Amino acid sequence: MSALQKLMQARIKLQGQSLKKSGQNKFAGYSYFELSDFLPVVQQIFFDLKLAGVVSFATDQAKLTITDIEDSTAVEILTPMATAQLKGCHDVQNLGAVQTYIRRYLWVTALEIVEHDVLDGGNMGEPEKPQLTPNNGKAWGRAINVYLSEGSLDNVKKHMSLTDANETKLIKDAEALRASREENAVA
Repeated sequence: MSALQKLMQARIKLQGQSLKKSGQNKFAGYSYFELSDFLPVVQQIFFDLKLAGVVSFATDQAKLTITDIEDSTAVEILTPMATAQLKGCHDVQNLGAVQTYIRRYLWVTALEIVEHDVLDGGNMGEPEKPQLTPNNGKAWGRAINVYLSEGSLDNVKKHMSLTDANETKLIKDAEALRASREENAVA
């Protein structure tokens, strides 16, 4: 049996597992799979099927090579490399972040792991925007600051969805904050 046939078996076996998403994007309001959510299960499946997966990085691309250790056939999954500029991180930490993300995306691609779907039913062109509510805490505060600095919510609405009631509340909260700042500046 070839590496491709065994990879298909691994995909089917993984689909039968109950995986939980532990990663949280609090700003955008969705969860995602971290490597630790699925890689231990994948490694056991690969061991049972006599497959080995190795990730390698080059300057311009990363590769996941899945090899059948019985007949040496292999499947390669490729992706372009990218960079990260995380606040307060050194170059090595940014490199580590890139490698972790790329590893996750390679494994997710190879095993056809379903993540947050960009396409939502009839909305075939744009990703679903997370709902902005006062309960979003930091996101709500950032939206207020955007409104105060730009005088509109256009940029907020490009990334977040707002009900009419929440838009009205956000504007009222922003104006109350502006009044408070002006009052404190006078005092």
